[in-house]
Amino acid sequence: MEIPRTRYAKSGDVNIAYQMWGDAPIDVVLVPPFATHLELQLEPPWNAGVVRRMARFARVINLDKRGIGLSDRVDTAATLEERMDDVRAVMDAEGVERAALVGVSEGGAMSAMFAATYPERTTSLVLWAPIGGNPDLPVEMKDLAMSWVEEHWGNGDVLAQFVRVGSEPDQARLAQLERYSATPRMAASLARMNLDLDVRPALPLITAPTLLVHRDRDPVVVRDGVVELAKLIPGAQRVELAGDWHFNLAPGAEDDAFDLVEEFITGVKPTSVVEVDRVLATVLFTDIVDSTRHAAEQGDQRWHELLDRHDQLLRGEFLRHRGQEVNSTGDGFLARFDGPARAIRCAQSIVGAAATLGIEVRAGLHTGECEVRGDDLAGIAVHIGARVASLARPGEVLLSSTVRDLVAGSGIEFDDRGIHQLKGVPGEWQLLAVR
Repeated sequence: MEIPRTRYAKSGDVNIAYQMWGDAPIDVVLVPPFATHLELQLEPPWNAGVVRRMARFARVINLDKRGIGLSDRVDTAATLEERMDDVRAVMDAEGVERAALVGVSEGGAMSAMFAATYPERTTSLVLWAPIGGNPDLPVEMKDLAMSWVEEHWGNGDVLAQFVRVGSEPDQARLAQLERYSATPRMAASLARMNLDLDVRPALPLITAPTLLVHRDRDPVVVRDGVVELAKLIPGAQRVELAGDWHFNLAPGAEDDAFDLVEEFITGVKPTSVVEVDRVLATVLFTDIVDSTRHAAEQGDQRWHELLDRHDQLLRGEFLRHRGQEVNSTGDGFLARFDGPARAIRCAQSIVGAAATLGIEVRAGLHTGECEVRGDDLAGIAVHIGARVASLARPGEVLLSSTVRDLVAGSGIEFDDRGIHQLKGVPGEWQLLAVR
């Protein structure tokens, strides 16, 4: 799916950044959660996964609220009234008269207010793990929460309470998203506003069909609170799904929720669709040399500890060189890169760093057209990369001549490893080792 450009709509004196995804006949406004950045969230581990999934059935407006991300920065958190003005401004800029609102987490409160205030512009309403505030919380506890957010903002600890990621490199991306999305003071101001909010008086005025979706063990949202919200909205449906997270980035973790949202908005039960994009990518395969022997010599516990350190090391290098992990084979990885020179330098770093762990890693690279199927990668280029890696010597970074040709002028030097036939791949292939 083509990545849309970021545009701006004027809301009073404030510029609101937004993107338009998809071309389906149904319009959806995705009302953002606590902290967002439209363009950073195109990168791993986010990969614009939420908006891409919704764009399968709708034309989706995705925006950064005022004070956050690429929208104009402001001194304090915007009021719900100001944020409603911003949503209307973006809808007007795109000529959208009516839309379904999907409010995620913090975005649920504003979405509910919008639906109650502008019923003529709301076709349906989805409140996904909605945070509606806790006005009865003692002031001292609110002050403590606000101070904690400001103190910890920028290292990933705050967003880690809301988003499940699963590895240290992803924790680093959470920290980066915090820094890019807001200042510590703005984050604290948002936290205080969320704790002070109470949208319950507006809920009985909502006339749009409404769906509330949440997890039974959500660590952020109190179940009884969601139950109360649902009871206050006339005719609202509430679906409680299994899970102990607020929002989950793991592939497939939120598929059940996405299917519910799609069926609710479209009225049609979604069919299983595997979206396929064709992209030019450099694939990197790595594996540990003699891993079976190492496992036998070290024993299960020490070997698993070593594997954990190996995995953490490689994921750190992928992050540093802007690579994206595709999958793990147990003692190796497949990763993709949008630049062959970065892929080569990442492979060199991995081989060198692995030696400090007392193991040797071999690596193979190829650049070609790949099929992107969700989070997976397929196509002949992937097979070629795997075959190249299988021919690499211990501690060697081996690549096809295609990669060599694409990094001309980079200063990277190579040694010729001759012409080879790759199993299952037609033709003959010149391979080279990075010097």
